Amino acid sequence: MRKDPIILGIDSSCDDTGIGIVQNNQVLANIVSSQDAIHAEWGGVVPEKASREHLKVIDVVLEHALREAKLELSQIDAIAATYGPGLIGTLLVGLSYGKALAWASDKPFIPVHHLEGHIASVLADSEIEPPFLCLIASGGHTSLFDVQAWGKYIELGRTRDDAAGEAFDKIARLLGLGFPGGAALSKLAESGDDMAFKFTLPMQRQEGFDFSFSGLKTAVSTLVKKQADANKADVAASFERIVVKSLVTVSAKAAKKTGHKTIVVAGGVAANKRLRREFAQIGLEMKFPPFALATDNGAMIALAAQKRFVVGAWDIDAKPYLPLSSTIA
Repeated sequence: MRKDPIILGIDSSCDDTGIGIVQNNQVLANIVSSQDAIHAEWGGVVPEKASREHLKVIDVVLEHALREAKLELSQIDAIAATYGPGLIGTLLVGLSYGKALAWASDKPFIPVHHLEGHIASVLADSEIEPPFLCLIASGGHTSLFDVQAWGKYIELGRTRDDAAGEAFDKIARLLGLGFPGGAALSKLAESGDDMAFKFTLPMQRQEGFDFSFSGLKTAVSTLVKKQADANKADVAASFERIVVKSLVTVSAKAAKKTGHKTIVVAGGVAANKRLRREFAQIGLEMKFPPFALATDNGAMIALAAQKRFVVGAWDIDAKPYLPLSSTIA
């Protein structure tokens, strides 16, 4: 086998069908089929619809990925797929497809934890190595990890209720910005006064490194109901300021406690401009994935698989609940 294997990664943990191809941290292809339009009318992801759409498009996504990478399937060295956490039905589509593809083409199969994929997304065209601190902030997860080595992760804190991205989407929907609305809310916030409404910073007195956004979400909802004429841009900016401040403050405190000088920020919220700007001001080395790899995608799964290329587990099952400490060693 060549020194730098070409790995194809598949992610179907929620509502995006992602297939990526990487070699030596270089992303050769990254194709994502979004289901946003399908779920918009429901204001959230409908699991059964998501699973059916994955089945419908996954063959086409594979064809596009191979075409973008200018490769044949025979040139791929290994197949990787997410096995958890996520929606059980959608996970089964990508995991089963990955296993079948590997079996039929006589390739090694590598199961990958979805959150490990997010951590590894920063490897795209980068040489970062542990130890470092990693904040994963997305629509389904908000957790802080002490990454001591590839495959060795200690969760320092997590959200006690809503994930940061989930809170963005819920407030966006409240403001009539549609679903998913995180990006639209951030765009609207750029024209607002972020001190117009002084919401309380969550978890200020905690000794640990947890997050909470449910109370903030309730405060914004209460404000909008009481002040129907409140400027939406001001509401968005004030809300975004507190979410970002919470993520930055807790992460900086954890970095000081652990002694880490580098913080990796991954997940969909890592694309937020204000978040990147405020993290840049805390005096630590910051690493972010390329914007295209911030949200769920197959390339990040392939990047993570590079670190566990020797692992093959044909009997692995899809696991909707899967702490990162449960990754295959």
